[in-house]
Amino acid sequence: MEKLLFIQTGFGVDVHGQDVTKAAVRAVRHAIYHNSMPGIEAMLPDGDLNKMIVRVKLAVPTDKDTVDKSEIKKLIPYGSVEVEVMDGGMVTTSGIFLPDKQDKNEMMYIVNASVETGY
Repeated sequence: MEKLLFIQTGFGVDVHGQDVTKAAVRAVRHAIYHNSMPGIEAMLPDGDLNKMIVRVKLAVPTDKDTVDKSEIKKLIPYGSVEVEVMDGGMVTTSGIFLPDKQDKNEMMYIVNASVETGY
């Protein structure tokens, strides 16, 4: 990425089911779904949204090799998307085990996301 324009951050939790992809999707949504960048076209080469580069960084507490990067990429409608998964986040107790919610145990997974946008 030659020019970094925006960085958005978020976090996501899977309280039941212990699915890091679900928590990661929620983290990226938290980062990007509460804002608008109406001036971005003017900042991009030729005003082309598809020339945008989006780098998604995910800090995942466990099972990082199971994160489905294609699910993350689906959340970004324009440009080329890179997804980097690293150690981080948190595993903590949800306080309850619910088999009907596909719980494997009573832990919940928290993922942090940074979404960098530029060209």
